[in-house]
Amino acid sequence: MMLNVVSFEEAMKITEEKFSLSEQSTERLSITECIGRITAEDIAAGESIPPFDRSTVDGYALRASDTFGAGESIPAMLDIKGEILMGEQASQPVSAGECVKISTGGMLPEGADSVVMVEHTEQTPDGICLAFRAVSPFQNVTRKGDDVKKGQTVIKKGTPLSSRHIGILCALGITEVLCTKKIRVGIISSGDEIVPVEECVPLGKIRDINSHFLSALMSEKGCETTEYGIVRDDFDSLYATLQKAADECDVVLISGGSSAGSKDMTATVIQKNGEVFFHGIAVKPGKPTISGRVGKAAVFGLPGHPAAAYLIALTVVLRLIRKLTGEDITPFTLTAELTKSISSNHGREELVPVILKSGKAEPLFFKSGLVSLLCAADGYIIIPRNKEGLFEGEKVSVHPF
Repeated sequence: MMLNVVSFEEAMKITEEKFSLSEQSTERLSITECIGRITAEDIAAGESIPPFDRSTVDGYALRASDTFGAGESIPAMLDIKGEILMGEQASQPVSAGECVKISTGGMLPEGADSVVMVEHTEQTPDGICLAFRAVSPFQNVTRKGDDVKKGQTVIKKGTPLSSRHIGILCALGITEVLCTKKIRVGIISSGDEIVPVEECVPLGKIRDINSHFLSALMSEKGCETTEYGIVRDDFDSLYATLQKAADECDVVLISGGSSAGSKDMTATVIQKNGEVFFHGIAVKPGKPTISGRVGKAAVFGLPGHPAAAYLIALTVVLRLIRKLTGEDITPFTLTAELTKSISSNHGREELVPVILKSGKAEPLFFKSGLVSLLCAADGYIIIPRNKEGLFEGEKVSVHPF
């Protein structure tokens, strides 16, 4: 049986059109448990940050106009009207010819519009500040709302939360965030030749790389994973395991059995349980990839070769998962110069792992059954289906892992 392949772009479009964000539920999480989760709504500031004009230096708060023309030989002379300590509210206004001693972070009093650094002043015994340098309005001052203005969106819907976002949430007094629930991914490894990783491997058998490989990738990308073990090349066993996984998960990955050989029954099992959207993508590695639905779950039949399964999961599967959680699916890429020419088969896209170094991308030539080169790679490039290769020195877009 020949595969009726679709293009790489068609494969992603078909899959994404079949599933929508509305199917994904949400939950409200505390800021101590939301790292790595995806925001389900825009987060707006309920107040300005900072909430008042504040000094960025130790010195004297004053009116800038009182220092105009001041210099080493003719300092500005101002009456010191007190001191504002850090954390205190400034209650006494500053009038012309007056100043108030202030610490870094202190609240600027009414009437003051700038701060002269303490290094550029001298205090006389009778309470006069001599300012030896002029300042401009709002010099050495962070103004109210300079960081965040009230009502401003500080974190957009669909943002993966990291430690960088916790600071602004705390600054605004936000202790809980509405997030999409983790996507539940079920992983099934199929094939008579597969044995558990802890076992000795008889000739003709291979260890179950894909269950753990794919589970680690999905967990790394914020999913909740369940491994359903190794299923032999038996229709009834695979059918029952798929049905259980589809009932319990949002996405199910079946590695192995996706080609068109006599024992490759993944597509038939998915069709028997639900619906197959396509069987075959014009991409290398990963041509025998399957996409379908069983119940409410998105189901993917991935190649048995580990590197092929990994790259298809990274590109096609994770793109759908990002869409389901509301995350921006625009790919992040880096531009680099190719260090070697690469030939490619015309008519299908090719995913090539690369090493990034000093703005250059060194391609790693490998077979889809090999896994060691993925450890060395920093990302991958995509050779378009209408090109027969890329030339040394050509600029390429690298998708970091």
